[in-house]
Amino acid sequence: MNFYFEASEVLNRLDAKEGSIKGILATLPENNRSRTAALVIETLKYKSVLSDVIQASKLLTEERKKINSLNLALVLVHDTLLANGIQAGDGPIKQAILRHKTRLKSELQRIKIKRGVKSDLELAQTSDDRAAKIPRYVRVNTSIWSTGEAISFYTTRGFQLQGPFASSKGFGIDEHIPDLLAFNPALQFRDDPSYKTGKIILQDKASCFSAFVLSPPCNDPNAVVIDATAAPGNKTSHLSALMGNKGKLYALEKDKRRFSTLKMMLAKAACRNVEAINVDFLTVDPSHPKYSLATHILLDPSCSGSGIVNRLDYLLEDETEMVEEDRLNKLAAFQLMMIKHAMKFPYVQKIVYSTCSIHATENEHVISHALQSDEAKRNHFKLAPRNDVLPTWNRRGQPQEMKGTGDADSLVRCCPGEDGTNGFFVSCFIREYDSVLPQTESSKKRKGEIEEVTAEKRKKKRKKKVKTE
Repeated sequence: MNFYFEASEVLNRLDAKEGSIKGILATLPENNRSRTAALVIETLKYKSVLSDVIQASKLLTEERKKINSLNLALVLVHDTLLANGIQAGDGPIKQAILRHKTRLKSELQRIKIKRGVKSDLELAQTSDDRAAKIPRYVRVNTSIWSTGEAISFYTTRGFQLQGPFASSKGFGIDEHIPDLLAFNPALQFRDDPSYKTGKIILQDKASCFSAFVLSPPCNDPNAVVIDATAAPGNKTSHLSALMGNKGKLYALEKDKRRFSTLKMMLAKAACRNVEAINVDFLTVDPSHPKYSLATHILLDPSCSGSGIVNRLDYLLEDETEMVEEDRLNKLAAFQLMMIKHAMKFPYVQKIVYSTCSIHATENEHVISHALQSDEAKRNHFKLAPRNDVLPTWNRRGQPQEMKGTGDADSLVRCCPGEDGTNGFFVSCFIREYDSVLPQTESSKKRKGEIEEVTAEKRKKKRKKKVKTE
C-alpha cells in the first residue's frame, strides 16, 4: 500500500505546483521510480473521469474514515477500474475500495455512454501536438565517453544517422550544440544501458544553451565556476563536461529533496570536479574565500515554466491557463535578485541567466531592470554581443520589451512548436575588462589568492597522508 501513498503524494505535490511532472518524479527513489511514475502518469490521463466517478459513487463520503484524500482515491480507483486491480495485500483501505467496486464500474460505464465512447482508452486526455515536433534529445556525457563512441554504439544497434524524423530509428547530430544527438520523439531511453550508466543525459536542446553560452574555462585546474540553482543536475553535468572535469564547480541547491536528486545525478554522470552544497545562493557571501574567485556563474532560477511543452505536463489541467500576473511579478522580483547578487562576486566575468518561460516579464523585463541596477553600473556589466551568444540561432529577444536598455539581438528565445525545442530564454552578462582593476593588478591578485588556496589544500592533504601512515 505504501506504493499508492507515494503516488498520491506525487499528485499532492503537483497540485501544490512544486514542479513539473518530470521534475517531481525525478526526486523519487530510483528503485521504485518507474513503477510509481507509470501509475502517476496513467492516473493523470484519466483524472477528470476518475474524479467524476469517485464523486458520483460517494466513495469519499461513505469511506472518509479509511480514505481521506482524493489523490489516494484516484490512484486506487485507477487500478481498480483501468488496470489489474489494487496491487496490495488485503487491508482496510483496499477493502473500502472493493466495497464500492460495482458502483464505481457502473458510474464509469455511465460516463462512457454519455460521452459516446466504447473503450476506456477514448476517455484518456490527449497529448499536446507540439510535443511530437520536438526530437528526443540526448546529450553525450563526454566525461565518460566521446560523441564518436556514442554514434557507433547506436548505429551498431540499428539506428541510422539520417535525422530524427526520417524513421523510428533515425537520429541526427545537432547543428548548434556539440555532443547533442536528436532521436525520434517516440523513443524512450529509460531502459537504455547508456542512460542507466550516465553515458547519456536526456536534456532538451534549449536547456543545453545555458552551459554552452556560459562557456566555462576548459581543462583549467584553477577555474572556479558556480551553478547557483543546480538541481536536478543536467546543466551542472554539462558544465562539468565542458570544463573537462577540471577546476572547481560549485553546485548550489537550497531545497533538501532536490539536493538529494542532484547528488545522485552528479555521481551517475561522473562529475569529479563538482562540489554540491545544500545552500541558498542568495545567502552566499560573494567575498567568501570559497566562492569569491568564481569567474563564471550560471543562473537558471525558478520560473513559471510556461515554455515547457514536454510529453507529460499537458496532463496538468491548468497548464494551458494564463499565468497570474501577480505570480509572474513575484517570480521576476526573485529572478532579478539572483542576477544582482551574482554581479557582486568580485572576479565574475560572465553570468548566464536563463528561464524556461515565454513571458517577457521573466525575460526581457528582468534583463532591462538588471542592466539599470546599481550592481550592473557599479561593476560595469553589459550584455554580451550576439556573436558570443549562439550567433547562428535566428530567434532573438523582443526589442519592444527591452525598453531601450539593451540590444535584444544579444538575447536568445526558443518558441515551442516552431524551433524544435521547448520554450526557453537565454541571456549573457559580461563585465567590461577595462573598467575593473587594471588587468595586470587584477590578474596578480587573483593568481595570488588562487595560489594561497591551492597551498592550503596541499597542506591539508599532506597532514591527512601523515595521519594515515
